[in-house]
Amino acid sequence: MSQRSRTPVAALAAVLALLAAACTDVGGGVRGTPGAAGLRDPYFPKLGNGGYDVGHYGLALAYDPASGRLDGTAEITARATQDLSAFNLDLAGLTVRRATVDGAPAAYNRAGNELTLRPREELPEGAEFRATVTYSGVPEPLTDADGSEEGWLRTTGGAVAVGEPAGSMTWFPGNHHPSDKASYDLTLTLPAGVDGISNGVRTTRRTEPDGRVTTVWHTAEPMASYLATVAIGRYETATATALGTVPVLTAAEPPAAAGSAALRKEIPGILARQVKRFGPYPFSAAGAVVTGNGSLGYALETQTRPVFPADSFDRTTLVHEQAHQWFGNSVTPRTWRDIWLNEGFATYAEWLYSEEYEHVPARTRFERAFAQDANWAFPPAAPPAAENLFDPPVYQRGAMVLHKLRETVGDRVFDEIMRGWPAKYRHANATTDDFTAYAESVAGRDLDALWDVWLYGDKKPDAP
Repeated sequence: MSQRSRTPVAALAAVLALLAAACTDVGGGVRGTPGAAGLRDPYFPKLGNGGYDVGHYGLALAYDPASGRLDGTAEITARATQDLSAFNLDLAGLTVRRATVDGAPAAYNRAGNELTLRPREELPEGAEFRATVTYSGVPEPLTDADGSEEGWLRTTGGAVAVGEPAGSMTWFPGNHHPSDKASYDLTLTLPAGVDGISNGVRTTRRTEPDGRVTTVWHTAEPMASYLATVAIGRYETATATALGTVPVLTAAEPPAAAGSAALRKEIPGILARQVKRFGPYPFSAAGAVVTGNGSLGYALETQTRPVFPADSFDRTTLVHEQAHQWFGNSVTPRTWRDIWLNEGFATYAEWLYSEEYEHVPARTRFERAFAQDANWAFPPAAPPAAENLFDPPVYQRGAMVLHKLRETVGDRVFDEIMRGWPAKYRHANATTDDFTAYAESVAGRDLDALWDVWLYGDKKPDAP
């Protein structure tokens, strides 16, 4: 993400009592236990859910831009990680019309942003199951702790959906924590003349008998739900090929289309340069979406197809969001405390790009960041609260950590780390401890002195 200018968990006994009271059993004896309502993330303890692991989301969405109404069906294929009598999905607002598990009606209950499903029969540990939820309503955005808006954002004539860190729950039910990644198929039905863009590869475009147009988008590689996107409106599109085989689809709303066309054409070249630094491109599609100004206050690295408001679509931001395809999208943080692994790396990608192609040494960028007091408000690996996840230390001081690592181990070893890290954790989740251990294994030496000062230290060193 481009830098934004912008309750405790209930006791388990109380949760179980609530489920027993509120869910009406629709069938025979259930002997398992409910999955946890939340994964105890350091900043969002109720985000995500326990007891299962999602493998695939099949989302069918119909949207009416005039009324703002969304009609959706989410088919979630998952594997039980315990004997389950009930499990939760994150869903904000919207009205659930029906729920099934493996084709049989399931009881369901709403409590805040928690949707609890109780299947007719117990789901044994290790079993694959399919939960289907039919829902509708007018999605409302979420206001984050830092004051920015995310989720389903209405625009003039359409909408744009962005989800970092929790906004995807405003438009589909799911396990909305970055530690549970899945593949996606998204079917989007819209009025004629209204375009719909999403992640991955567009596999189908057809006109329905009622005149509406349906497109189907396939994301084969695992994706954290906060990286899912939909852009609805009138868009001008362009196609190209990157890296010999990767299809590139870009889309821009008419006010921004002409002004963004030249830079959109640079995406294949930018990806080719990043492949040299970071290793093979991790996805089967690429591109960008440029929206009009006013609806979205920041750019976001939505997987394969980052989203930009028109006034943020510049080369530096494009380099940043494309670098996230490796750092954040393929290698995804295990918890939101590890967000510097996204933003520090993408910021350093900017520094590497400007060093190689604009002749501004990364050391110069480092010294500028060192001099800014805002970058020393807290250590990049320990944001104090949710409202600080997108503050300067996560970005700038996170990049400073990487530059000090480069100066400490030398360019050859550093380049090996920058290519090997996204290879080792390709399409997986990782923590800060995973990274420091990996860097030390490649360097062949203890780097605690570096981490203690630059990654975890509370005080600014006397000299850069």
